[in-house]
Amino acid sequence: MTHDDVYEIIQQYNNELSPDAEATAIILAAGHGKRIKSQRSKMLHKIWGKTTVERVSLAARTGLEDANICVVVGIKAASVIRTIGKQKQQVFVYQEEQSGTGHAVQVALETLPDFIRDQNIYVFPGDIGLLQRETVEEFREAFRESHSDMMVLTGKYEGDPKDNYYGRIVRVPAVDAAGEPSENAGNVISIMENKDIHALSPDEPFQMNYNGGTYAFQRRELIEIEEFNTGVFAFRGEPLFRYINKLDADNVQGELYVTDLIKIFNGEGLAVGASNASRNRDVLGFNNKSVLKEMNSVYQRDTYEKLKNIVRFRDPDDFFINDETVEKLLAKDKNGTTLDLNIGKGVYISANIEIGTGVEIKDGARITGNVHLGNNVLIHKNVELSTYDDQELTIGENTIIFQDNIVKGKTSIGRNCRIESGVNVTGSDRYPTRIGDSVMIKGTSYIFGTIIEKNAWIEHCILKTKRVHCHFDRNGEVAPIRYVIPQPEGLDDVESIGDDREEYSWPPSN
Repeated sequence: MTHDDVYEIIQQYNNELSPDAEATAIILAAGHGKRIKSQRSKMLHKIWGKTTVERVSLAARTGLEDANICVVVGIKAASVIRTIGKQKQQVFVYQEEQSGTGHAVQVALETLPDFIRDQNIYVFPGDIGLLQRETVEEFREAFRESHSDMMVLTGKYEGDPKDNYYGRIVRVPAVDAAGEPSENAGNVISIMENKDIHALSPDEPFQMNYNGGTYAFQRRELIEIEEFNTGVFAFRGEPLFRYINKLDADNVQGELYVTDLIKIFNGEGLAVGASNASRNRDVLGFNNKSVLKEMNSVYQRDTYEKLKNIVRFRDPDDFFINDETVEKLLAKDKNGTTLDLNIGKGVYISANIEIGTGVEIKDGARITGNVHLGNNVLIHKNVELSTYDDQELTIGENTIIFQDNIVKGKTSIGRNCRIESGVNVTGSDRYPTRIGDSVMIKGTSYIFGTIIEKNAWIEHCILKTKRVHCHFDRNGEVAPIRYVIPQPEGLDDVESIGDDREEYSWPPSN
């Protein structure tokens, strides 16, 4: 895809920004993430069913209260844009060549309208997929109350310092290089990237200047700093616009870093602050698949904690319920509805699922699309229920769908039905399937685009775009319908295999 193609897509997906918004969030989603070793953009890897960049965007939008959103794209730009989609007060900006986080912010500011200067500007990396609205709200309030010109959101690294690849928050120590007490102890001097720290001499102290004082640090001392840079920053718009182009690439990687604005702001006598995230897990990023997997596990544990008192899980470590469906379940519980929901091992439940009370979904079942389950529905093992986006599938109360069955498309199944094993039910937009109350379908059966009256008994049938009536025999019992198959076609091209072994050879000799 050419640069021109990307700009054309951006034009299609961009929306107007609001001059009345208090803040603008710049989300950095241009990088590929080489260390994760994937053909997919780093930003499009998923945590609990949703891409990291979507999660960051949602946290920024909700945590900053209807902020303008600017997403900087680069590698796999078209995929990132289409994944996020067109949204209110949101624009995309294309970073054609990736030259660091500082360069990405430069590109964004060059594109954004001039009224953004009067707003607070927040910068978010697109890979901190556990970020929650509450953490963004806390950071926003800390920035407001501090009256700082720049603030960094920090976390605390709890593992082995040798494994800490985050940038370190370097603060003014208690004494300066000459051993004199410092009046500025605790103020943020700089953020040093991990690679830059390891490039220092292990024997010679590294010196930094701050507010007229000189401070010395050993390399080991810098490596062992626990407070790390999350990549989330807040700025007053006007000084950010004024000083962003003072960044230089004097570092190991030869790139422009947002972090270097700390030194620039300090040098200009502007106030730089730091606020530690109250929930450390919210600000974790990932550079490899193992960390991504752990982040997904964290989200799963959080989901279980939300639901554990209202849903019974067979295996708390092996299930998936989409965030939107989780919120629906929590809302029902809050309104006084007793769910009595049982979830088996390995169950997958997407968004747009409505679940009644007393429902049981057994191991390995998968429910996706727009599916409505009535009260006391029982879904057995490995059942697949699914629809396309514009379709709806409903299953009435007290109905049982037996093991390994597939029910999909534009379909409705009534109350008190039994869909026993070996059944495939499908409905299309043109030919929806409608199954009445108290219907029995069993045996190896395929039902497509068919209307079945209530109380019918169907066994070993292929029914395609039919209407099935229910009638009773002379004893007053439902007369079953069995072995209904379509008229044969193409029989001239089908023959039996004889006893001669040569006829079993492949490919045929002729």
